[in-house]
Amino acid sequence: MNDTQKPNPIGSREVAALALRLATAATPDEENALKSDARAQGYTCSCVNFGGEFIPSINKIIERSIVSARREGVIGEAHLEEGAVAGAAREALSQIMNKAIGLNVGGKIAVVRHKDHIGVVMFFGIGMVHLNEIAVGLGHRAI
Repeated sequence: MNDTQKPNPIGSREVAALALRLATAATPDEENALKSDARAQGYTCSCVNFGGEFIPSINKIIERSIVSARREGVIGEAHLEEGAVAGAAREALSQIMNKAIGLNVGGKIAVVRHKDHIGVVMFFGIGMVHLNEIAVGLGHRAI
């Protein structure tokens, strides 16, 4: 890199990519390693599992996103921050809604923040018993 080039700042793309890696982490150890590396780079992260029948679970999934983000220090208690997570979570849900209506869902929510960028990724197993479809929803907000 020469003197006139500056490194790319961390933005929505990097936040979303990290959230996707966290949501798809195979084990808690892998998740914790990713979180630790992310903290060293200035990110804050939270992850939480969810599950249930899709339609009745929508509010609980959004609430779990907010509560886990608050609990792990991704956001404070300001309405603006909670609203950003809720909006990004709702966007992620809307992306998989057509596949999930009437079925059970389960998976993991990852919320990642770097400065004013917040990304929410939801990794879903959608279906009945062991006959599952896999889907990912992603939302982003800037505070």
